[in-house]
Amino acid sequence: MTYEVQAVIARGTGQPVSVETILVPQPGPGEAVVNVQACGVCHTDLHYREGGISDDYPFLLGHEAAGTVEAVGEGVTGLEPGDFVILNWRAVCGQCRACLRGRPWYCFATHNATQKMTLKDGTELSPALGIGAFLEKTLVAAGQCTKVSAEAPAQVAGLLGCGVMAGIGAAVNTGGVTRGDSVAVIGCGGVGDAAILGASLAGAAKVIAVDVDDRKLEWARGFGATHTVNSRSADPVEAIRDLTGGNGADVVIEAVGRPETYEQAFYARDLAGTVVLVGVPTPDMRIDLPLLDVFGRGGALKSSWYGDCLPSRDFPMLIDLFLQNRLPLDKFVSETIGLDQVEEAFGKMHRGEVLRSVVVL
Repeated sequence: MTYEVQAVIARGTGQPVSVETILVPQPGPGEAVVNVQACGVCHTDLHYREGGISDDYPFLLGHEAAGTVEAVGEGVTGLEPGDFVILNWRAVCGQCRACLRGRPWYCFATHNATQKMTLKDGTELSPALGIGAFLEKTLVAAGQCTKVSAEAPAQVAGLLGCGVMAGIGAAVNTGGVTRGDSVAVIGCGGVGDAAILGASLAGAAKVIAVDVDDRKLEWARGFGATHTVNSRSADPVEAIRDLTGGNGADVVIEAVGRPETYEQAFYARDLAGTVVLVGVPTPDMRIDLPLLDVFGRGGALKSSWYGDCLPSRDFPMLIDLFLQNRLPLDKFVSETIGLDQVEEAFGKMHRGEVLRSVVVL
């Protein structure tokens, strides 16, 4: 049996998305079909629509999702119909050189479903980040399903599937923030605020939020920022240094993905400090830094993919913290919407009016 479901499709660069009927096959070996209950509208979906990731149209958008397992294919173990899961785009293989060295969060051979979801005319769809979740049911590799407590609302749990996990992980996993550290976060959208939350959770003594929008800076305080800097009216590098005794922050997290803000992050860190790039740049962007400064300042320049998370380890732990009222994931949900409102949500996200619009099915 093939499932016919409604889904959000991007057919070309800059074209508004459309809601169309697509075909989802029964799961084959190693696959699962998931009833999507909620899916966040992430900036990565907009990157797909704009052709910023590839030109393999049409795209099936959506990836930051949670729901229940509908069916599993042959050979799938540890997963069964009815399980509540968060979808992840890093289904580790367990066999590549990173996995074998005990670093599965760097897995070089993550896998997706083998079969394709299609339009009704048979045109194959390219699912965003190998998931595609702005739809009623989706086909994924079983390893892309991470079981968590069903007590968590789907619209909250799904946010760990991408943006919130990326930000928390950038601070805790990639940046190694620990108690007493000073941390600066440049860019206070959903990912940046998640990094602020992660730094606060890790015990940072000072968390400095930097943005051009006072409204976003106020949101950042709600996630644990101890100081804020509006970089329209103040030099962020000098402001961060002033707030850290003239030294710069131990960890600076760049959550914008632009050369000018990366350069600010580079010079706003303390000697031997760490810069973490979690904002997603476009393919045309370049940086120009004096090599002597790279050498002389020491420390580490890192990029953070998915917050260097291991879904099987991190998702259940973070959901448990949420259920214990120790991690306010629900604060990221600005609004809940329907499938036919995704295009409008892209506009709100671009204008900085929301942290997350979440499609509820």
